[in-house]
Amino acid sequence: MLAKSLGALVGLAAMANGAAAAASADSANPPKFSYGNPSPNYPGVQSTAKNGPTNPKAPQLNTPINQQSDARLVSINSVTDWCTFGPPGNDQPIGNVEGETVAYCTQPRNNARVIPDGTITGAHFVKTPLYVQIMASGDFTKIGLVAGDEGGELDPHGATEMGNPVGGNVTSNVSGKDVFYEEWMNYISYNQVCFRICIAGSDQAPTSLECQHTLDEMGCNWVMPGNYQDNMFETCDGDAAYPPGIYPQGDGSTSTFQQFFTGQYVVDGKTMAFTNGAADQVTPTAAYSTPATSNCVTTDTIKNGIASLVKSSSSSTAKAAGATGAGMSTSKKAAAASATGSGSSGSSTGSSSGALSSHQLLGPALLFVAGLFAAVAVL
Repeated sequence: MLAKSLGALVGLAAMANGAAAAASADSANPPKFSYGNPSPNYPGVQSTAKNGPTNPKAPQLNTPINQQSDARLVSINSVTDWCTFGPPGNDQPIGNVEGETVAYCTQPRNNARVIPDGTITGAHFVKTPLYVQIMASGDFTKIGLVAGDEGGELDPHGATEMGNPVGGNVTSNVSGKDVFYEEWMNYISYNQVCFRICIAGSDQAPTSLECQHTLDEMGCNWVMPGNYQDNMFETCDGDAAYPPGIYPQGDGSTSTFQQFFTGQYVVDGKTMAFTNGAADQVTPTAAYSTPATSNCVTTDTIKNGIASLVKSSSSSTAKAAGATGAGMSTSKKAAAASATGSGSSGSSTGSSSGALSSHQLLGPALLFVAGLFAAVAVL
């Protein structure tokens, strides 16, 4: 979210020039990120937050389909089994309802809403030593986004440190068991979704750095570089990317981009103003590098057996053919920090003024289909 807590801002390094040039330096052969020896037991990896009140106690497949669900438990497990947060209703900019967004999943899981077949036209799942990441293209107006909406950013912090969404939790089973994780970031627009969960950390790459959450206007390609090719579904191993906004310099130092915005916060009844970044600095046009991948395996498509779930005035009517759901736009809400920077995040590569600082199928779930016509809330 654009308005971030003061603590998150203070934690950023002091301002300095130079990263604009770093974006193109050594672009032909950029060095790999040296992230030390990451551990799944590093502080800040496994979540200490309470599971949200609308969520099941644990992630679970083949839960009933309910397109009015308020569940906010996301799982990122594979190219065919993942979720994203998305809008809860119609005609609401995501930036105004970030705290109320709900989970949409490719499979009937976690009591969440289901993403209808045909929504996703391309998806790439990458597992790295530091994180798992899904990068997807499609028509996300089918889960509530408005055509042309450049998107919003969700994370476990938000302006109030209660999370966006409030009560949102994330899990992955790539370790061999379901684990709740502390740090993650999710961008969604009308045509693109990306989601990163930090599954390990190190001194060189703490989870708060690798899952940086204050760059919400920069978009998927900039913050979570990788393969966003449409009409392709694949699973890969990968190198870990440099943390978002970090640009190595020729002298061995690094420069850190800060997204520019201003806002206010209140301490003991007194309103204080802050500025993050600087308006006259240049924004790098891309991430420092796109990490290499290997062992890639393609999949034909993502299917769950439901061609369409269409929102209607009746919460218990399911319709079976090709209509799309009514949508939502995505602007930013200034929330507790009352930020005055521009509002939309964009899951496509975006730009903003900034400053630089140193340094499985739903086959089993088809058993539910008969009930769709009588008891399913629909998109």
